[in-house]
Amino acid sequence: MLTVPAVCASLIGVQFGRDCEEVEMQLRASMVVALALVASTATATVDEPRAPTTVTADVVTMKCPVTRPLARRFIPPAPWPDQKHPGEFWFGTRRLWTVLRADGTWKGLPHYTPDDPTFRNKLFWWRHGNDGAEEPQPRLAVTGRRLDAPAPPLHVDPISSYWPTPDQTFKVVGVNFPALGCWEIKGQYQDAQVTYVVWVTQ
Repeated sequence: MLTVPAVCASLIGVQFGRDCEEVEMQLRASMVVALALVASTATATVDEPRAPTTVTADVVTMKCPVTRPLARRFIPPAPWPDQKHPGEFWFGTRRLWTVLRADGTWKGLPHYTPDDPTFRNKLFWWRHGNDGAEEPQPRLAVTGRRLDAPAPPLHVDPISSYWPTPDQTFKVVGVNFPALGCWEIKGQYQDAQVTYVVWVTQ
């Protein structure tokens, strides 16, 4: 391998010793700069546009302890099906149950009116042996509170009963979320209570 002085001498000749020393110093300086550039290239990062990230189930769980299907799922009594719709599951007991999304999220809830800042949803509840004709305005109490930040409580409409057939009574209530986030919903009917957590998002 040629040293810096040898390269210098080969380039300009030994008779120009003083000039060779100057060239040697310039070569050494150039090598230092080159090495510094290589090192900075190896460690530097470039701020490039990143694709939007998808909120996964793990991310939702870290932000909010959403209610997910249990290993031993609740199956309602006949005539109700084992599963209401794909991606949903029954949650509760024979005394009181509801239906939830398996991913624990309520996404894209609408506003009740164009100028309404809250987010609207309807909650459905069932109780085995309940006769809606005998109780058109059920004694079901529904409440909600945000867990991850301060917020006004959930706004709950009056609750109504519907019965397509006498043995298929269900209760429905409209609710308005004043803010997005992690919400705990609680339903209380006589001696039964069901509590769950959902992630309300855009």
